[in-house]
Amino acid sequence: MQRHTKVASEVEKATGIPAAYMLGQAGHETGWGKFEIKQKGGAPSFNLFGIKAGTSWTGKVAEVTTTEYVNGVAEKRVARFRAYDSYADSFKDYARLISESPRYAKAKLQTGSVQAFASGLQKAGYATDPDYAAKLSRAINATIAVRRVQT
Repeated sequence: MQRHTKVASEVEKATGIPAAYMLGQAGHETGWGKFEIKQKGGAPSFNLFGIKAGTSWTGKVAEVTTTEYVNGVAEKRVARFRAYDSYADSFKDYARLISESPRYAKAKLQTGSVQAFASGLQKAGYATDPDYAAKLSRAINATIAVRRVQT
């Protein structure tokens, strides 16, 4: 995730979403780069945040099998995810989604607390995993700890 620090910092300046939060979430969503979403044929989707391609999405799409939780039970399903031209586009789209969607307004106001931000995303339905907030909090806190050591 270190290679994404510059763009995360730029997006933080523009939106107020802490770079460490975005880097931690990108790490969590991709298994720290091991499980990035691929497009058909194996091309990268550059989707670091697991953002799905809903009906209003007009850009490129990657269809992959993912785990969704339905009534607390994990199920494998094929889902459509947004695909971007670059990792920078992924960060910018994530920040736009969190900053502009009324669905995430409460989470966006909670950037002073890792736990509150992660819980806010879960409550708003960012992910279906019932343990998402706890897992995301751990990933963000790990990112914060690493960034402290590096500075």
